[in-house]
Parts: sequence; structure tokens; C-alpha cells
Amino acid sequence: MASLVTYKYIKQNPDIMEYIRRADKTLEAMGYTEHSFPHVERVAATAEMILKTLGYDERTVELAKIASIMHDIGNVINRIDHAQSGAVMAFRLLDNLSMPASEICSIIAAIGNHDEGTAQPLDAISAAMIIADKADVRRSRVRNTDLTTFDIHDRVNYAVVMSGVSFSEDKKTLILELQIDTEISSVMEYFEIFMNRMILCKRASAFLGLKFELIINGSKIL
Repeated sequence: MASLVTYKYIKQNPDIMEYIRRADKTLEAMGYTEHSFPHVERVAATAEMILKTLGYDERTVELAKIASIMHDIGNVINRIDHAQSGAVMAFRLLDNLSMPASEICSIIAAIGNHDEGTAQPLDAISAAMIIADKADVRRSRVRNTDLTTFDIHDRVNYAVVMSGVSFSEDKKTLILELQIDTEISSVMEYFEIFMNRMILCKRASAFLGLKFELIINGSKIL
């Protein structure tokens, strides 16, 4: 059964857009970094790039983008277990849009398995989304404008002045490259809060048949 639900349609759905906005408001109240449209759209674009480069079909890429833009809606309920609650929310929303069960399963599995505490790459969609989500570290996600009150998460994210995901020339290695201002945060601090995420990116890359490489300030770290 073909589905008429597209990434473009999801972006124009006022209910889903409201869940994304309100989920981000929850995290803003808790002092978390930005998880709104700049984040979820960047995750969608990175997941799309990964799967297109690997030659996946258009519908698989489309489902990865839909999962990516919806992946954080569970935060509207609570940050704790937001991946699982978000998956349940996405099921109801997509089921009401008459999306086929096979496609809903792919999307909710990716959403339910993106948080590093419980994440597990299950298929190409979930693996690509995991990498895209964990790779989105950048200065513009920090809401706090007072550098003197930065906690370690603010400091590390603010220190990342450039981040990007790319493939090696032979397309066998996925590379996360970061430029960190070490006057603001050390590379060690980055690993202090993001080590589990980098291990997860390595696992997700392996699921896609790729090696994972982390380059910080021009030096290969992983």
C-alpha cells in the first residue's frame, strides 16, 4: 500500500509542528539546548545525505526524514523516556494519517531508539538518524547568553564553532569533523559528556557497513 504521507506534508501539518514547538519549550524551561526546527531539520538533512550516499531508495530516505523531524516530540511529556513516549505519539499521529503499518513501524522504531540511554540501531533509518542526531553539536544550539553561568553542556556546545558529517572518498568511512575553541572548552570536556554518543555513532555506522571517524581540530580522535 502506497503512502501519501511525505516529509513536506509533515512539515505543513499544524499539529505535528505544534508538538515540535511545545517539546522544545519544555526543554527550554529545563535549561536544555535548542531542540526545535533548526535541530530536527538538520537531523533530517544529515540522515538524508547519509542514506542517499549509500544508495538507499527514495522512500527509505523519505521515512528517515519524517522520523528525524518528529524524533524529539516526546519531550512535550517529559525528558525522561522521551524517545519511547515520542514513538507512541508518532504512532497515533501517523496512524491517523493512514500511513501503512510497515512504514509506521520503521519510523517509530527509529524514534524509540535514538536516545543514547536505550538506543539501538535496528535498520538503515534508525542508524542514519542516530548518527545525524548525535552529530548535531554547535554553538547556535546554546540558549544561555551569559557565558559566566555556563554549565558544561553550554560550554561544550558553545565551543563547537564548526561541525559537519561527510564521507571518505571511498565512501567506506563516515566522518564527524568538529572545530572546537579550546579557550572555551577542552577536547577532554567534549568527551566527558559526549563519549557515549560517539560510541553510539560508531555502532550505528557499523550497522550501515561503515567505519566511524571523529576529527577534532584537524586531529583524528576516533
